[in-house]
Amino acid sequence: MFFVDTLEFEGLGNRSYLAGGPRAAVAIDPPRDIEQVIAAAARRGVRIAFVAETHVHNDYVSGGLELARVTGADYLVPAGAHVSFARTPVADGDTVTLDGGLSLRALATPGHTPHHTSYVLTEDGHGVAAFTGGSLLIGTVGRPDLVEPRLTEQLARAQHASAHRLADELDDEVPVLPTHGFGSFCSSSQADGDSSTIGQERKTNDALTKDVDTFVAEMLAGLDDVPAYYAHMGPANAAGPAPVDLTPPKRANGEEIASRLAAGEWVVDLRSRIAFAEGHVAGSFNFEGEGKLATYLAWLIPWGKPVTLLAETPEQVADAQRELTRVGIDRPAAAATGDPAGWIRTGERLASFPRARFADLARVRERGEQVVVLDVRRDSERAGGFIDGSVHIPIHELRRRMGEVPDGTVWVHCAGGMRAAIAASLLDAASRDVVAVDDDFDAATEAGLTLRPDSTD
Repeated sequence: MFFVDTLEFEGLGNRSYLAGGPRAAVAIDPPRDIEQVIAAAARRGVRIAFVAETHVHNDYVSGGLELARVTGADYLVPAGAHVSFARTPVADGDTVTLDGGLSLRALATPGHTPHHTSYVLTEDGHGVAAFTGGSLLIGTVGRPDLVEPRLTEQLARAQHASAHRLADELDDEVPVLPTHGFGSFCSSSQADGDSSTIGQERKTNDALTKDVDTFVAEMLAGLDDVPAYYAHMGPANAAGPAPVDLTPPKRANGEEIASRLAAGEWVVDLRSRIAFAEGHVAGSFNFEGEGKLATYLAWLIPWGKPVTLLAETPEQVADAQRELTRVGIDRPAAAATGDPAGWIRTGERLASFPRARFADLARVRERGEQVVVLDVRRDSERAGGFIDGSVHIPIHELRRRMGEVPDGTVWVHCAGGMRAAIAASLLDAASRDVVAVDDDFDAATEAGLTLRPDSTD
């Protein structure tokens, strides 16, 4: 008998796994905050005997080294990965005995990285689960352009070959259990569904249904932007991440918050975009704790800039602190909770800006009012259609391109409202008059706004 427990990390769009038998287990691609992996093992009543990495990760800081240290587990890392710490190097075909008739076999699957390795869980010699990391994903594969631009096409071709190797060596009923593909920018496209098997992928995955030249050409043409913080994740993982400190940050009052803003530090308000628009500390930025906090904050912030967190409750600060450690933002400089009125100095007032729908924007245009419409979606999204006359600056480029936003009141939108709220807070902090469009982009057509069908401005 064996089990496979899935640990989901929605904010980063990744999964980790705990798999094993009655007594021992292996943790695959664990997160930086290892407590939940340990808790999962405790619920199963098993010992974590092995920790396995499929590759040196580019999108999050791994907890593998610390988990292995705490549990005494063997730390399995692909032999081709250049790392600065002691580990058990694994090469293609290497097998470790996990528990009774359960074993874990390494399968070289280069493509996402040159050293990428998948792991097949076998029971009495028969494959029962494939932990495919950033290789074969659900309906797609991991992107091949995160290591070195000169290697991108070579790695894309390797992805195609690796997908075929997995399909050739495993039975149709074997579950495909990837790390990436659930919103992570490490995926070459969004995963199609929540679960899959080798047999299902044979029928639907482009890497298995298209010839290599067609597959490579289409994948390379469709690659999206790379979050800026990815540049820091690989080196951190190769060096060996330090243990995390999740103790509460020191409390900040209005005076300290004002002082930190004056020093050029970032003050991040974790509340909902509705609450932020109604009243916030002038100069603070809105990254909703319930959204893709780690992805977008780490993407936009100057790396190493001190961060002060504002939230309604200490629990919200703790949750954000935990998520941010996963992308290398380890210690908030300070934090404040409660009523926003307590986050400003005596005599000061909270700032605010209006929110609207696309229908409101349509009415403003019908009246002939001259406003700036700012689209902060990515290039790939805008290629599907955009509001006629809108200015396009992707959210991750807005901070350095603020001077390109034309004069006037700025109506900023994205695809659903979250990124528009971030952008509105950046503009508001720069003393621009802004309206945050909190609406699904489909509503733009319904409101009667003219859309252009391509990305040519």
